[in-house]
Amino acid sequence: MSLLSASNVIGRAPALAWSLPFALLLLCIALFPLISHRWWERNYPWVALPLGALVAGYYLFFFGGGERMLLTGHEYLSFIALIGSLFVISGGIHIQLAGELTPGQNVLLLAVGAVLANVIGTTGAAMVLIRPYIRGNSWRWSPYHIVFYIFIVANCGGALTPIGDPPLFLGYLKGVPFFWVLTHLIYKWAIGIAVLLAMFFYMDRREYRSHSRRERIEAEQRDTVRFDGAQNFGFAAVIIIAAFIEKPLFVREFLMISAAVVSYLTTPKRIHRLNEFTFAPIREVAILFAGIFACMVPALDWLAVNAKSLGITEASQFYWATGALSAFLDNAPTYLNFLTASMGLHGLSIDHRPDVLLFAAEHSHLLRSISIAAVFFGAATYIGNGPNFMCKSICDHAKLKTPTFIDYIWRYTLPILLPVLIITFFLVR
Repeated sequence: MSLLSASNVIGRAPALAWSLPFALLLLCIALFPLISHRWWERNYPWVALPLGALVAGYYLFFFGGGERMLLTGHEYLSFIALIGSLFVISGGIHIQLAGELTPGQNVLLLAVGAVLANVIGTTGAAMVLIRPYIRGNSWRWSPYHIVFYIFIVANCGGALTPIGDPPLFLGYLKGVPFFWVLTHLIYKWAIGIAVLLAMFFYMDRREYRSHSRRERIEAEQRDTVRFDGAQNFGFAAVIIIAAFIEKPLFVREFLMISAAVVSYLTTPKRIHRLNEFTFAPIREVAILFAGIFACMVPALDWLAVNAKSLGITEASQFYWATGALSAFLDNAPTYLNFLTASMGLHGLSIDHRPDVLLFAAEHSHLLRSISIAAVFFGAATYIGNGPNFMCKSICDHAKLKTPTFIDYIWRYTLPILLPVLIITFFLVR
């Protein structure tokens, strides 16, 4: 069973029209930051929370789905406890690189970020390394620097553990074993990251060699590294251990939140200032996902009941369908939607833990396709995954050039990321 219990609405679903609030919310998240970013920053709570309250009220008072919403509420708490605690802890870790980064050092930093993403999440790793990465490359900054950072650290790197990327953690909450992704995705992860790093090194070395010999020598001579806040990796270890705890209820969340609070209180304010740490990004994530978690329930229930009528039955179809939506919508609810649909094909329920375990064991090819697509395709646009826009915003604030939304896709996603996605596609078949 789930952490609370299986839903009492398994086998039935509200009318498809009740999925419209979910579609509307995702459309707003995708478009409003592009149309009027300032308006969205001020008003996103007044979009997300009323839509979520509308769906929750319907389930509680009209559809008879109170237990279903209670289950969803607990999953939301677990999700935010993980994401929020990792965000706070990463804000207490500061890496200072004295001097400029060479192409080889950049590759090493990105590779470390890809591994670190599986320990403190893509959000945590992206926030820990973004500022030293910017400082080390500001002397020869090009837009591709931030694009590859988003590709590798903020997305593809986090495909090996449920802690790595939000979609995988949602799968873990539903019952996918913790080490399932590591054992089933590691060679796909390794090949994908290796190809991206090789492409980056080729481009970065060309750019590096365009500078004078004196500039290059000076960069190679300044390689001092200063590291502050190492104790916060101990708090990260507490969060990893807590992720394995299922009972008693709320112990996992309590330990995660407690680790974050102690980390924040014991981290010197100097480190927070150096990292320009604020709670604004995680506050936005918490509010938006409150609406998303509530609004997606009717869509998930409808998919579970009507999965066979969708015509998506093969692993290849799930790979591209999950990926396409993960690129332009948030990859976490997209993952859940297609996992629900794929399980529904076999008469299994995503809200019944033994069903999830059975699906992971007997239909691993479908789960592999959905999992890797949700993580890797999240890098295809600025809005595919939460850290993407956060990284862009930090660069914009530092007055560094970043690609526009269209340039990002046309100049980087299609010629660089798409070949990696095609390679991954053949690997998961």
